[in-house]
Amino acid sequence: MTDIHFADRVRQIHQELGIPEDYARSAALALQQEPAELALCEPDYYGREQRLTPQALAAWHSMRDSAQKEGVTLFLISAYRSVDYQAQVIRRKIDAGRTIAEIMCVNTAPGYSEHHTGRAIDIGTHDCPVLEEQFENTSAFAWLQSNAADFGFTLSYPRDNACGISYEPWHWCYQPAD
Repeated sequence: MTDIHFADRVRQIHQELGIPEDYARSAALALQQEPAELALCEPDYYGREQRLTPQALAAWHSMRDSAQKEGVTLFLISAYRSVDYQAQVIRRKIDAGRTIAEIMCVNTAPGYSEHHTGRAIDIGTHDCPVLEEQFENTSAFAWLQSNAADFGFTLSYPRDNACGISYEPWHWCYQPAD
């Protein structure tokens, strides 16, 4: 259940950024509530502190370690991202001259990013540059396609996804079993 104050805060941020009122419907995305608890995980590729929910962190470590045992390197590029941080990312892109329409093809609007849940991770490997589509050609991506579901992770933005988000072979989200 989404907190009414959270939804109001998201609506206000959208107004400030010029995100269309019908964004959720047109993007077919649900509001993503921020978690009550986050656990510290290893630093990301850039050396920044990262956090995940405790359950997602345990699943990530298990998946990463299992891949490593099979000779596949997976590393964290990013994890939890607050609504305010997501808004900053979009503001920077607007300030750089990009339109909201362009930005919404590669970033979800604040309040709608799976990163807000503390369950989404961007994954990299040493075989290619980070956050590049060519990640799909790596042994890491092949391993994830075959094994990630066993750890509760799913690829969020496959090619031609219903949300209109650009293909992101590196973006995986932990979906806890109910």
